[in-house]
Amino acid sequence: MHEAKTTLSQLVEAAEGGEEILIARAGEPVARLVALRTRKRRVLGAWRGRVEMSDEFDAPLPAGEQRHWNGE
Repeated sequence: MHEAKTTLSQLVEAAEGGEEILIARAGEPVARLVALRTRKRRVLGAWRGRVEMSDEFDAPLPAGEQRHWNGE
């Protein structure tokens, strides 16, 4: 625990690099230091021109398939 306190900035840097750091007290692991997953901000329209939907996208399903989805 003492070593973790004195080297915290280096441990955080290692975690940011993808390493998983275990912190122990009296030889017993008590905490895990890992980097947070940060999400990139989504950009509206990023897929514009890359994806097309068919004209039948909202059309009713065929009867047999509809029964399947209804659990019949």
